Amino acid sequence: MTIPKFAFIMAQWHEEIVSQALVGFQQIIDKKDIDIFKVPGAFEMPLMAKKLAKSGQYDAIIAAALVVDGGIYRHEFVAQSVVDGLMQVGLECDLPVLSVSLTPHHFQETKHHTQIFKNHFIIKGNEAAHSALAIIKEYERISTA
Repeated sequence: MTIPKFAFIMAQWHEEIVSQALVGFQQIIDKKDIDIFKVPGAFEMPLMAKKLAKSGQYDAIIAAALVVDGGIYRHEFVAQSVVDGLMQVGLECDLPVLSVSLTPHHFQETKHHTQIFKNHFIIKGNEAAHSALAIIKEYERISTA
């Protein structure tokens, strides 16, 4: 088995929180096996994921964002569009594309809420790493059968 290579896409909105998904991911996956890509917000993640998937350089792509209700648009629309777009990339490119994109119901930019979500993103980063490794292992099993 070769060492898998990962692309990790991070939205820069709420970067203080979202970056913790990468911290959690790196607790499982060696930093040298991860290329990091930053995009302005969650909505840009599917297009970046598609570009990275088509490059053929990665065994899995992970995309992380925090989509909150900013009062200007329906954050549910953005979150659903992002997750649908990421799933479409995975299906079109036959590559695992995992989402650590969270949409809290009542996020408030307080120190308390920020800390809760920073901790939660570490956990979600760990989970994404374990999931990526598991799906890559299954892909290998299918390709060698």
